[in-house]
Amino acid sequence: MRVSRAQAEANRETVINVASRLFRERGFDGIGLKDLMKGAGLTQGGFYKQFESKDDLAALASRRAMESATRRWSSVAALSPDPLQGVVDLYLSAGHRGETGDGCPLVALGSDAARQSVEVRKPFQDGIKAHLQVIEELLPASGDDDDAPRKAMAMLALMVGAVTLSRIVTDEKLADRLLEAAATEAKRVAAPEAAE
Repeated sequence: MRVSRAQAEANRETVINVASRLFRERGFDGIGLKDLMKGAGLTQGGFYKQFESKDDLAALASRRAMESATRRWSSVAALSPDPLQGVVDLYLSAGHRGETGDGCPLVALGSDAARQSVEVRKPFQDGIKAHLQVIEELLPASGDDDDAPRKAMAMLALMVGAVTLSRIVTDEKLADRLLEAAATEAKRVAAPEAAE
């Protein structure tokens, strides 16, 4: 049975969304095309009509995941009385630690993405830049032009690292302490530096 152009596009979007979640849950190499397509409610046969390769899908799914994460940060910031603290609290939470399928793709796929093609790594680079921009815009004003980018980089690295470590350990109390320590340090990094 022939599928309409609109249905084919809807199917493609479904596959990208499902792949975005499943890659975060299982890693790029942790799931095959057959299971990806099954997760989308489609047969494997239609894959190559929609995508050039698994790398093509991985790049599209990664872009979707990174854009979703950036939008989530922006939404939380817009709804919080202290926008930067709202983002930090969301990111460094036990809830986010447990969101393996919908959580941050930098945490879920960072080390995996580093071993992928440039095509797959590019959406992560773009997403990192977008995350840094959100943090920079939320930081308190400073007289030093280099201060906000430096602080944003330190905060993002600290936050991604803390969530990554908290997902690795099996001791829940240690996992919570890692997130709490990172939240305290993120607040310290974000604070305006005292004038000398």
